[in-house]
Amino acid sequence: MIRKVNGYLLAIILVMYFSIFLINYLKLDIKLSSDIVSTSTKQLDADMLSSLLANEIVQFNLSDVNKEIVKPSILNGVVWVTSNIWPNDIRTFLGRELVGFSQFNTEIAIAGKGTNLATLPIESPPPNDAILLNDSNKNSSSNEEKIETPKKDTTDKKVVYIYHTHSWEAFLPQLSGVTNPNQASSLDETRNVIQVGTQLQNELLERGIGTEHSTTNVTAELKKKGWGYSQSYSLTREIVQEATAKENSLVYLIDIHRDSQARKITTLNYDGLEYARLFFVVGKENKNYERNLKLAKDLNERLENKIPGISRGVFVKSKDEGNGVYNQDLSSNSILLEFGGVDNTQKELSNTVEKFAEVFSEYYKQVEEVNN
Repeated sequence: MIRKVNGYLLAIILVMYFSIFLINYLKLDIKLSSDIVSTSTKQLDADMLSSLLANEIVQFNLSDVNKEIVKPSILNGVVWVTSNIWPNDIRTFLGRELVGFSQFNTEIAIAGKGTNLATLPIESPPPNDAILLNDSNKNSSSNEEKIETPKKDTTDKKVVYIYHTHSWEAFLPQLSGVTNPNQASSLDETRNVIQVGTQLQNELLERGIGTEHSTTNVTAELKKKGWGYSQSYSLTREIVQEATAKENSLVYLIDIHRDSQARKITTLNYDGLEYARLFFVVGKENKNYERNLKLAKDLNERLENKIPGISRGVFVKSKDEGNGVYNQDLSSNSILLEFGGVDNTQKELSNTVEKFAEVFSEYYKQVEEVNN
């Protein structure tokens, strides 16, 4: 068996050397560069890379320091680099083959109450045009639910920019005759996630934080450009860049979405009030990853200190599980927030938005004090 494995390794090494020879000597315009090497090696985590180096460099061998460290085999490392499959993790075999299975690759940076592989966020499917054109989505809500309207910004400067990459994401309790979670979409900004952004803007303004809110109908703008829904982040990237170019004081970028998980996962009853649980998504494929992750963790901790269980946690996504950037390279104070799920009511969302605004306001004012 060992001979067979060594034979495979030798064959792989010979193929690699031969490929490098061809690239460097037969086609000089596509030589290996440091970028290519970096792209390949960044798939290895630090422990694996150190272990692989330890086979060649004595100083990298940590076995004498910690006897419990188990070095991954070179074969496993080669398989991971060349195929993105880790032999000891079944998720890497199935993530690209089974629809929806790739969500399990999502990294849980901080797990909220009840958060595990079975309760990970579920991305909503792109809306059906027939559903969006249905005017019945625009004419019904509970009498006890108050739809927020934008307030005038009287602050000296704007520092927060709220927008919605998936502006069509809506909530079943606010839609007339819609019961299928996959059809919870609407162009009406008083029924979809835009109304969540409107309330957050109002709450922040009341606390003296200058806030601008984009109510762009992303569906309509995509159609104007002839783009598909997969290009939503490209569209909102243009919107955010235009806004920040006009107001360079806009440094906190908040992209608001909603999840597709069921009510039992997205709702919290605390001290007699019901809240639509929220969570943070941080893109791993951008230069601001570390700072954005820190911001998400700080806000998450403050929220949990006030209302334990209101957050489902902080999730990290690479390009393998989604966009991977989420326009968070545009600012080191970027967050993607998912408020509630398809089953949450306006009142539940309102309770959570108010609490988040309170926490964010406290955080912002402390940062301002330090900077001044």
